[in-house]
Amino acid sequence: MTLARTPYDALPSALVTEIADAGLDPAAVHAHVVTAFDEDLPGGADDATSAAMPEMGRAVADIAAREVGVVAGLAIAELAFRYALGDDVEVTGRLPDGSRVKPGDVVLTVAGPVKGVLTAERTALNFASHLSGVATATAAWVDAIAGTGARVLDTRKTLPGWRALQKYAVRCGGGVNHRFSLVDRAMVKDNHAVAAGGVVEAYRAVVAANPGLRVEVEVMDLDELRAVLDAGCTEVLLDNMSTADMRAAVEINVAAGRPAALEASGGLTLERAREVAETGVDFISVGALTHSVNVFDLGLDFREQE
Repeated sequence: MTLARTPYDALPSALVTEIADAGLDPAAVHAHVVTAFDEDLPGGADDATSAAMPEMGRAVADIAAREVGVVAGLAIAELAFRYALGDDVEVTGRLPDGSRVKPGDVVLTVAGPVKGVLTAERTALNFASHLSGVATATAAWVDAIAGTGARVLDTRKTLPGWRALQKYAVRCGGGVNHRFSLVDRAMVKDNHAVAAGGVVEAYRAVVAANPGLRVEVEVMDLDELRAVLDAGCTEVLLDNMSTADMRAAVEINVAAGRPAALEASGGLTLERAREVAETGVDFISVGALTHSVNVFDLGLDFREQE
């Protein structure tokens, strides 16, 4: 089986528009899919499938959930099939990303040459399974803190090359994106404070050097919180604080006129999520949503021939 290698400008316009409307760069997504197939088929052809399976005509296959969760990346899975098979493929019944599913729910149906579907199967599933895993994990945190007013944040702890896709999946699960890179928001952390001679000194140095840039400061205790609030900081990360200290931090912030958005981070677990959210913090950031998430179990099964 040799790939069709559908170029970006030959993709269906509706699919390109849908990916763009999701906040992704369609050309970058296409390039990512190309890289994935180049990795899987460095020689350009699936010799094993071609040798073991002579021409077998066309088939219809369903991609279905095998567990409870939230799906994401299904449009990218479709793009993978279209890249591999070109015009010789039909994709139908695709659920919207962000849909909640249960075992047996069909999330996408693909029809095409048997060998072509088999060749593209793993790459398409790799995208959808990983991103659905991120969305499912995010949704679990969102559900755990529902009604508290707090929101779930991701971090920059993403797989290299996957950041835009992983952060998109977080949105599909109901979470909120933190900064995308080092240039769209500054984060003053403990090592910056050490280098600058103090957390307030580090904050002021960053603000002075980058007028207009959003600056968030990580604080380790309530004294540092008071100091950065007095310095005018409007975004504060409460790092590895106890529940009692987070509750006290909220009280200090309220007493100061609630000048800052407070983010809880470090050492958090899903079991503890609601307890933390009920302290009154604005955000809970969870690096595990992207750096160590389990893939979601999706499987592709051919329908029985009539």
